[in-house]
Amino acid sequence: MRRYLIVANQTLGTDELRRAVEDRSAAGPAEFWVLVPATPVTDLAQPAYLPSMGGVPVPVRTSVEESRALARSRLDEALARLRAAGVTADGEVGDPDAFRAIEQALAGRQFDEIVVSTLPARLSRWLHQDLPSRVERTFHVPVTHVGAA
Repeated sequence: MRRYLIVANQTLGTDELRRAVEDRSAAGPAEFWVLVPATPVTDLAQPAYLPSMGGVPVPVRTSVEESRALARSRLDEALARLRAAGVTADGEVGDPDAFRAIEQALAGRQFDEIVVSTLPARLSRWLHQDLPSRVERTFHVPVTHVGAA
């Protein structure tokens, strides 16, 4: 049985990630661990805004708990979709720093491949941080980058 670590947040519902999971599932018995870093809401590519006086958008201030709750909601929705498609999947909400979240997930588990799903390059903090390459170099596990369109 092959084991895959899926690392995603805002891209959990993309067609590109769905196809990556389908391809791996079709290749033989597989199980997936979905890791959703609890990215602060203010760091997301499309932060929520509240109207302020004069109509100028003001970023919403969020707590760590609110960021974790959003990540948990995304994780629960993704797991429900995967399981409904017949995929063996479980997961967790991780550290807000994606690299640390991956490091912690790898501390207790072994994976055959890590799939890092990101926003398009112009929006992706993870790509600007060279996350896929850093993870592969540091942990010596094959990493596949799946970019959203």
